[in-house]
Parts: sequence; C-alpha cells; structure tokens
Amino acid sequence: MGQIIELDSVTKDYGQGEVIVHALCGVDLVLEAGEFTAMAGPSGSGKSTLLNIVGGLDNPTSGSVNLEGEDMTRLSRTKLSRLRRDRVGFVFQSYNLIPILTAMENAEYILMLQGISATERKSRVNQVLNEVGLEGLGDRFPRELSGGQQQRVAIARAIAAEPALVLADEPTANVDSQTAGALLDLMVKLNEEKGITFLFSTHDQRVMDRARRLVVLTDGKITHDGSPEHAQRDVES
Repeated sequence: MGQIIELDSVTKDYGQGEVIVHALCGVDLVLEAGEFTAMAGPSGSGKSTLLNIVGGLDNPTSGSVNLEGEDMTRLSRTKLSRLRRDRVGFVFQSYNLIPILTAMENAEYILMLQGISATERKSRVNQVLNEVGLEGLGDRFPRELSGGQQQRVAIARAIAAEPALVLADEPTANVDSQTAGALLDLMVKLNEEKGITFLFSTHDQRVMDRARRLVVLTDGKITHDGSPEHAQRDVES
C-alpha cells in the first residue's frame, strides 16, 4: 500500500553544555500504510519525543523524517504546518478539545482550516460523528460530554480530514476500563474498514494486545520491533 513514515538515524538531544539528555539515539523506523502499531517502553524512554517528531511537532537533532516521501526536516515552517494539517491526525490523552466549540465544531476545525465549504464540512463531520458513536451529540459542548465521549470527538477530529496517519498519545489514559476497550475497538474498526494508519504511544496493555506490531523503546533506542507476543519481557510499566 505504500510507505507512510520513514525515520533514518533520528537523534534528539535536550539541554546544552555538560547537561545533555539523549532522548533518542539513532532511531530507524518505517511504517507502511494501513499498519496498527503500538509504541511502548518505560517512562522517559523517548516515546512521546518520537511521536512528536513523527508528527512534525518537534525537530530531530539529526537524521531525517520522511512523511509520504517529503523530508519534514527540510520543509519551511509554513510547508511543514500544511503537511501536518493535511496528512497527520492527532489524538491526545487530555483530548485537547476547544471548550467554547461544540463537538461538531471541534470535529470540523481542521476542515475549516483547509478551506472546505461549510456544506461539505457538515456532511463529512456528521458522517464521522456517526461512525464514532456520537450521533445526535454534535451540538453538545465538551463540558456536557463524558471523558469517553470527549475522546470520541478527538478521534472524529483526527480522522475527519482523512489523514495518512493518526498519532495517538496515551489515548486510553483518562478513561475507565470499559470506555478504553470501546475506544480501542473503534480505532481497530477504523483501521480495518478505512485503512487508516495508527501509531500509538502507550503504557496500556490493552493497546499492545490489539496492536499487530509493537515497537519497544528503551533509553531512546528501539529494543524490539515486531510481534507483540514476543516483546512482553521488554516492556516495563
């Protein structure tokens, strides 16, 4: 189906002088279209840093990051912002919804930035809200929704623009066990039926169990990349 992401020898350092933290150390990673991949590892292993670099929210210290053949490290700020807007969807553990906007308005926000007409936005977002189980709730504000419903709005916002890749940073961290299972089932369905590529950063065993590929990071290096079943001994909470 084609390659979505290729990281080549990516490093990320923080600090200066004698106090330098090597968050990522020569990471190589390729994601193909349609993959459903979980990224796990101890706290401080570099998961969030890697996710931010894949999504163009942060720049590597060295190495290259290609999204659908575009080297993100060489793009101007404007072109990078446009590429991120059009080709990457984000789902955060804290939802990151805009409180003064309704569920419908939050979900259509990226489409509005893309200049899509109001009629098409409404049609597309209504369909997406239905797909994520929020039919009839488009006029509610985030404060009027449960945590699980807010996360569904965040998922709807991430997929409404039909991105090449959805990055999910601990998407089940702030919801109860039953809701977490339902959200994961939803994302599996979107992956299987729509071919959306997912990359998760997670500590949640349920996410790892549903993943078809597990990447384990330890001290900024990939220590496992393959079947989830063979990696449990490498993963620490």
